[in-house]
Amino acid sequence: MAICYVDAFSGVSGDMLVGALVDAGADRDAITRALQSFAIGASIEWERVHRRGIAATKFRVGVNETSKHRHLSGILKMIHAADLPERVKANAQRVFQVLGEAEAAVHGIDIQKVHFHEVGAVDSICDIVGICLALELLGVDRIYASPVNLGGGTVSTEHGVLPVPAPATALLLRDKPVYSRGPAVELTTPTGAAVLAALARDFGAMPALRIASIGYGAGERDFTEHANAVRVLIGEPSGAAETTTVSVIEANIDDATPQVIGYAMERLLEAGALDAIVIPAQMKKGRPGVLVQVIAAPEKRDDLIGILLRETTTLGVRFHSAERRVQAREWVEVKTAHGIIRVKAGETGFAPEYEDARRIANASGLPLKQVLAEAAHEYLKTKK
Repeated sequence: MAICYVDAFSGVSGDMLVGALVDAGADRDAITRALQSFAIGASIEWERVHRRGIAATKFRVGVNETSKHRHLSGILKMIHAADLPERVKANAQRVFQVLGEAEAAVHGIDIQKVHFHEVGAVDSICDIVGICLALELLGVDRIYASPVNLGGGTVSTEHGVLPVPAPATALLLRDKPVYSRGPAVELTTPTGAAVLAALARDFGAMPALRIASIGYGAGERDFTEHANAVRVLIGEPSGAAETTTVSVIEANIDDATPQVIGYAMERLLEAGALDAIVIPAQMKKGRPGVLVQVIAAPEKRDDLIGILLRETTTLGVRFHSAERRVQAREWVEVKTAHGIIRVKAGETGFAPEYEDARRIANASGLPLKQVLAEAAHEYLKTKK
């Protein structure tokens, strides 16, 4: 399983991502052939450039200016009929669908009426299909992204001059971590935002991985403030016991019984929550309540939110990304007079597994605290 981490320190656009993935090792000739097979009148160019001294790959799409428009439905059918791997087609269609939904919402029209000007459509097809094919060629299964630099100032569109971020970009990155730094220009385009919104599992710190390759995709201009490029890091999970990026999910509840809360906590832990706690709280109007807080791997966030909404009385939850640092840990089996107990051991501490000790305490009739103490004693003997 390969991971791609998109570092959008200078924003992100479709052409920048294609360039970065090719820079990281994707076969550019295979991408060129695939894009030219669409017969959409585009010329593909690759150039090795420098941005503030950083070597990067620039991807360019040449298009003849016309007044034609392409509707979203036609683009989706074109991708469906293309000679591409099924996952590439599915991902590209998903990105276009997300982009189309944002455009429809911004303009207040039905998604079937969404269209792209010919030049913009050809650019978007080449960028989005190129990205999805490059990810496939690199064997990427999961995508994560940093907080996204949007840029600032204004941008000229067919609808006039608009503030950055453009309306579709802002909508696509709603609820995602964003910021503005650097020159007063648009750094993140709707296409770049759509790719991340559709394909990235989470936004935040880099997940634990063993880096295999790094690529830089250049933007058109060379800024003085920073390198105008997006960076991708490709690698495999490092084998760390737990991710360093987590989702924290919270809900305030004041109208559920303790039994309901307890049952929900059991379901959350069974479903893979890294931790779940209940904190007493005094709610508005003096009502007693609880704060339910769940820590989860980013890929399990939506499943655990579903459990909270289904199993408790809350009508909504809030969530955010957080970083955590954990020691490398391992399981060690120790033999006690009453049976085998697993011990979770780190560099500076250890803890006998509660469920193992509980099982032995029930079977033997011994106090739980005695079983835990014996397990700890046996573990310490192995460290001498």
